[in-house]
Amino acid sequence: MGAADEAVKWLDGRQDEIESAVAALVNINSYTDNPGGGRQVGALLRELYGAAGLEAAVIESHRYADHLVFRSKAAASNKGAIALLGHLDTVFPPGTFEAYRRDGELGRGPGVLDMKGGLVVVGFAIRALAQTIGLGAVAPLRIVVVADEEVGSPEGQQVIAASVSGAQAALVFEAGRKGDAIITSRKGTGGMTAVATGKAAHAGANHQDGVNAIWAMAAFIERIQTLTNYDRGVTINVGKVTGGQGKNTVPDHAEAMFDLRFVSTSDGEATIEAISRAAREAEAKVPGSTITLSGGIARKPLERSPQNVTLFETYALCAKESGLGFTEAALIGGGSDASTTSALGIASIDGLGPRGSGFHTKDELIELSSLVPKAQALARALIKLSEGPRG
Repeated sequence: MGAADEAVKWLDGRQDEIESAVAALVNINSYTDNPGGGRQVGALLRELYGAAGLEAAVIESHRYADHLVFRSKAAASNKGAIALLGHLDTVFPPGTFEAYRRDGELGRGPGVLDMKGGLVVVGFAIRALAQTIGLGAVAPLRIVVVADEEVGSPEGQQVIAASVSGAQAALVFEAGRKGDAIITSRKGTGGMTAVATGKAAHAGANHQDGVNAIWAMAAFIERIQTLTNYDRGVTINVGKVTGGQGKNTVPDHAEAMFDLRFVSTSDGEATIEAISRAAREAEAKVPGSTITLSGGIARKPLERSPQNVTLFETYALCAKESGLGFTEAALIGGGSDASTTSALGIASIDGLGPRGSGFHTKDELIELSSLVPKAQALARALIKLSEGPRG
């Protein structure tokens, strides 16, 4: 019996045990802005991963729950390590969607798919290796669980960079897709706010003395909306506009919030430059106005690279051997922490959590039958990736 076969056999028949661990996490509300709940989830994860022989480090946060970094004892250096990434926060404020519920062959609840199920899959796969061949038989493991992914990982990105730089590969356990499709590319994301300033005046008595900030903002919006280029995968969406105080006052203030998405880092940077030019052009159209911009790129894209594709092919073979689907997913419009590892030059794939649907909705669910095969695929992949050079 080979090493992978031993770990796979250990996982056989453990669906109920894995489901129970998922339910325990889901039953605790860990909305991003509920750090107390997040810390409770973190405590359970330290127990789960500790049972697999991993050492835990707690990275304290003053705003969110603590971030967690787990390491195997294989080596102090990250060079040649395998990074596994996840997040413990969800998008559901307390009282909006609570508790785990089994529905036949489905598991339902907040974060069951995005992504507490994936966190448990990681824990059981590593435990299977620890209980059979020992973690010393695989490459050093670095597991990072951040507490702020659902708001773009403003702290988590730095935690990830500090913890896994130099790793050979990064596997991210976000929601498993239909057919177990494996993610090799995601769009980069960003958000910006534009503030237009003009000069207030009475719309009847001295209209000519005013500078209409809403007009300047309209000129700006017209320009940036034309930057959308579906062929290149670049989109701009102005989602909220406010301004003025009444119809008989020339408005001296207007504000717009907008989202941007892009496939390549170069397109993202070029789009930011074009937005800045649009602001200057709008100011020229409405003399006396100013437009101030804030924000920018929040996450770089997970670009489809030869390294990502090679990692995908390796994992796909392990997924196939575990009875899972093994196709490559189409480009994903939303970002994840895989974008952070990719930007560090680490081969990265995503969407490796249990199969399900409805994430970010009250219909969130996982297919319970995918729990064991997902853990088995990961155990196989960790062994396979450890067969190559470790640096």
